[in-house]
Amino acid sequence: METKLADFIRDTTDGREANAILRKCVHCGFCTATCPTYQLLGDELDGPRGRIYQIKRVLEGVPATPSVREHLDRCLTCRACETTCPSGVQYARLLDIGRAEVVRQVPRSMPQKMLRATLRSTLSNAALFGALLAVGRTFRGVLPARIAAKIPARVDAGAWPRAAQHQRRMLALAGCVQPALAPNTNAATARVLDAVGITLSEAPAAGCCGALAFHLDDEGGAREAARRNIDAWWPHVENGVEAIVMTASGCGVQVKDYGHLLRNDARYAAKAERIAALCRDASEVIVAEYETLRTRLAVQQNQQPARQPRERVAFHSPCTLQHGQKIRGVIERLLEAAGYTLAPVPDAHLCCGSAGTYSLLHSSLSMQLRDNKLAALTGQAPAMIATANIGCQAHLASGATVPVRHWIELLDAAL
Repeated sequence: METKLADFIRDTTDGREANAILRKCVHCGFCTATCPTYQLLGDELDGPRGRIYQIKRVLEGVPATPSVREHLDRCLTCRACETTCPSGVQYARLLDIGRAEVVRQVPRSMPQKMLRATLRSTLSNAALFGALLAVGRTFRGVLPARIAAKIPARVDAGAWPRAAQHQRRMLALAGCVQPALAPNTNAATARVLDAVGITLSEAPAAGCCGALAFHLDDEGGAREAARRNIDAWWPHVENGVEAIVMTASGCGVQVKDYGHLLRNDARYAAKAERIAALCRDASEVIVAEYETLRTRLAVQQNQQPARQPRERVAFHSPCTLQHGQKIRGVIERLLEAAGYTLAPVPDAHLCCGSAGTYSLLHSSLSMQLRDNKLAALTGQAPAMIATANIGCQAHLASGATVPVRHWIELLDAAL
């Protein structure tokens, strides 16, 4: 694609990156076939190719409009288009640059700003979110059905392995909403890793990964979250931890991007690159211990010869896992090794509509995507749905007729 960026951005870091990305796009349109919003709305401006064109015009000096902002806001940033693109266009990076410039030119209204500020302050604060969730659970019976459906029942936190310390050590990120919504996720991960000879712990000072702030118009807040987490993890890194394990794939995408996020920060750039290199999705860690895991599973099966076959499971691969981190087929392999039967899921590449706070900011589109995804997941009558991201888990559970659990809990149950 031929470009002629305007003076205000041409020679900046963002301008050079945007220009390189734009020049890779050849207008082929393959991306529209896998774009969830284009599939629903049928509008070229609500597909990747159309959004790229709108961003290009803005960066070339054409003033942004509220309409452009809305078309960019409606993007889920699922990155299915990146998986499809034959030219390797880094659409998500371009979208971040375009959104920031469009919001600068066309500021949001005060109510919109207040809503985003409220979401940032509540969802990224684990203690505050936990307290508010507890209140919501108390009054769930008198709340409107649409709101009550978003409030999951309380789940008991599972026990972490006892104090026995393995020579191999890794860190886990507790995150912001996961401790309250699904407290057993990290505990189950710790138990599975304990079974293969790895000690997992959390750094208490680490908090939200920064993704919420980043996607709610607060890149500065996202950078501060990254710096805080780096400071919390760095002593452990210096002390020899092998990896920083992510049990929410959305957090994994963000932490793996810390190097890019802090590339212009002289104090943190090198540390951010190191942290990003150490970041691993839980599935990446566990599949690397596949043979040890298979041995443990075989022992369990031999000890319980009369065990009934395990449940039929539909696995939902979050966009942040399959498109963002390019991890495909790994969790399915682990679940099958544990004895679960996987139900086929049509259109598995399409987003469920959660996308961080998208379900709150674009409820109608989000619910359509959720219902379409649930129809695909439950078409073969699975006993449960498994996923790899807390946002997807909560979103799908709000409309599902079968349990929705994190896949690591299923693996833990088999050991």
